[in-house]
Amino acid sequence: MVVPIRLPAITLRRVAGEAGLGAAAVVVLKIDPPRRPGFAPAPRSQHERVPGAGTSRGSPTRPIFAKLRRGAGEHRMRPWIGLTLAILVTLALGGCQRGVDGARILKAEAGDWLTYGRTYDEQRFSPLGQVNRDTVGKLGVAWWAAFDTDRGQEATPLEADGVLYTTTAWSKVFAFDARTGKPLWSYDPKVPGEKGFNACCDVVNRGVALWKNRVYVGTIDGRLIALNARTGAPKWSVQTTDPAQPYTITGAPRAVKGMILIGNGGAEYPVRGYLSAYDAATGALKWRFQMTPNPSGAPDHAASDPIMRSKAAATWGEGAWKKNGGGATPWEAITYDPKTDLIYAGTGNAGPWSDTIRTGAKGDNLFAASIVALHADTGAYAWHYQTTPRDAWDYDAVQQLMTADIMVHRRPRHVVMQANKNGFFYVLDAANGQLLSAQKFVPVDWATRVDLKTGRPVEAPGARYTGEGESHPRSGALGGHNWQPMAYNPKENLVYVPAMVSHGLYGDASGFGFTQGAWNTGMRRMPSGPAAAKLGTPQILAELAKEPPVGELIAWDPSHARPRWSVRYPQSWTSGVLATAGGLVFHAAGHELAAYDAATGKPLWTYDTQADAIAPAMTYEIAGEQYVALMVGYGGAGGMGGDQPRRKGRLLVFKLGGTMIPPAYPAPAETPPLDLTAAEPSAGDADRGGALFDQFCGTCHGGGVFLPNLPRSPAILGQVGFKAIVLGGALKAQGMAPFGRFLSDKDAEDVRAYLLWRAKTDDTARAVATGHAQ
Repeated sequence: MVVPIRLPAITLRRVAGEAGLGAAAVVVLKIDPPRRPGFAPAPRSQHERVPGAGTSRGSPTRPIFAKLRRGAGEHRMRPWIGLTLAILVTLALGGCQRGVDGARILKAEAGDWLTYGRTYDEQRFSPLGQVNRDTVGKLGVAWWAAFDTDRGQEATPLEADGVLYTTTAWSKVFAFDARTGKPLWSYDPKVPGEKGFNACCDVVNRGVALWKNRVYVGTIDGRLIALNARTGAPKWSVQTTDPAQPYTITGAPRAVKGMILIGNGGAEYPVRGYLSAYDAATGALKWRFQMTPNPSGAPDHAASDPIMRSKAAATWGEGAWKKNGGGATPWEAITYDPKTDLIYAGTGNAGPWSDTIRTGAKGDNLFAASIVALHADTGAYAWHYQTTPRDAWDYDAVQQLMTADIMVHRRPRHVVMQANKNGFFYVLDAANGQLLSAQKFVPVDWATRVDLKTGRPVEAPGARYTGEGESHPRSGALGGHNWQPMAYNPKENLVYVPAMVSHGLYGDASGFGFTQGAWNTGMRRMPSGPAAAKLGTPQILAELAKEPPVGELIAWDPSHARPRWSVRYPQSWTSGVLATAGGLVFHAAGHELAAYDAATGKPLWTYDTQADAIAPAMTYEIAGEQYVALMVGYGGAGGMGGDQPRRKGRLLVFKLGGTMIPPAYPAPAETPPLDLTAAEPSAGDADRGGALFDQFCGTCHGGGVFLPNLPRSPAILGQVGFKAIVLGGALKAQGMAPFGRFLSDKDAEDVRAYLLWRAKTDDTARAVATGHAQ
């Protein structure tokens, strides 16, 4: 016999939730017991409430276990109450687990942006279409935020549960109300200013990772930090690198299967690259994969040991790589593919750059300049594809690795795609790494083609440089495509690549000597002192100047390996890309953020950002309104030598009908040429000082107005003050590292002599803004 059970009536009411990622809504259940003769529920006080509701304190499950009172005594807990309590506990605990996890990223709700590329496939395609070809003209600023850093801003903001998370230069983290722009919290890891010397390409940061109720950020000085998503309070911090070595972290972490994946940078110095996986809850190291063999030949006791022993070690000869490990740092591209359960990591250049100095021009030097696939749970090797064997041109393979399902040679394939720095667009089988296509997407003359049978590039005669020879290939060290993310529109089957066209200049350094902790590229230094004109330096520059670098947004058909349309810019260093279901492609060049028709490339909307943007835009939805967000602030490898003044970073957030107008930036203050009559004469060797300047100072101060233009700095007028800064670290808090470990008193005076010579003769020295903030 079936006995019907009469359940209580339950009313759910959302009371409150913690502000921030993964905050569970506190739900109150009003329990009305089944009616029966002779029983009436006791009246409840109108002031009785759920402890902790609307605050971050107290347990939302506490009322379940409180005494049940009635007016004239107490009754035993009824069976229906026990059943109701079970339901309530289940609902409450389920709500507490609201946050970002693998299932939520896989589901990828249209209005969210939960991971660096929005989804695990890194396609940067949003299904949102409220902002579209027809409506984009109504796009305006909804809110904006100003930051305290005026270096490069490269972050992709993430959005979850109504909160927008972003990072700025110097690895600072900020959280905002995604609808109103109200600041919720900020976190400064307080990276020591002198650590900026270890950053080849500016003290940038590309964003955070989200997992459960935490936010994860990597820092310039090599730390991985977990923050409370609601408050920004640190939960744990681990040093992922050897702090005695010139490692950096600029890339965004990735959250995968309860692990936080993080790489590192520093291949120009060089350091030895590796990818690490840390437990998201505790910060414990789960696994690590080294990207080059241990120079000592000893095992690392890492996931990479078997493949290093069986394959990679034999591809390295004797040479300077043994000083610090050969580079191959995975500083940007990390992609998880749920379909194959593999992690794809792109590795940096081999170090030193010169293959002759590095390994005696022998071997392929695995796994530098490679795409490496690893098993997600263990970090064990699965497969690899090397884009530039025995790299000699700084051709990193760290550009975005995107997975997709496309037609290739009339067959459906699940692929990994990359627009590589070397100028070739690669399509690989995601499961086994088989090369399916490789075509030039920008003018390239270092290789004629890629052999699809061997997978190797067919190098052009003269592309490599040896002895006194030089090489001027296209593309140069900035590449045909750098870190700026591309985007894919599956409806159009187009990948939108922020490309560059430029030359490089390479030559072996004579008498190379390894300098621990400094740049060690093995490149011949271009003379820049008084004797430079006699040695032909201006003629070389004039020849390369005939084809100035340019930028290009290319819509690439990956199925047919050809461009569909393109837009060219006078600036080579442009932003990353966003594609949307509204038929739009967002991309910035110079001060202009533009929306293009995804099918044709027709410009549909532009906005003056007042400062150059190099970061990619992202988009999200709150309460039925679509927002588009962009970090603004020039810098990075291509910006440090540029002609744009430093401006404080901004976050611009747009929506349809937005009417806010951010204030104009103040005009940069110019520093006039020095009054050299006040200079203390120098007996230093200006030519020798020029060589030292190029080696130790040129990366930051070599040209443009981005960092202090030393030929116009009063610091060069006297020996004592100059040495206090250069050798003693008087300005290290502002990012000027002390160079006493590299330079002697005589070296410093030679550099000062060179700068005084520049101050007298360099008519192209540009004025710079004063009072730079970190």
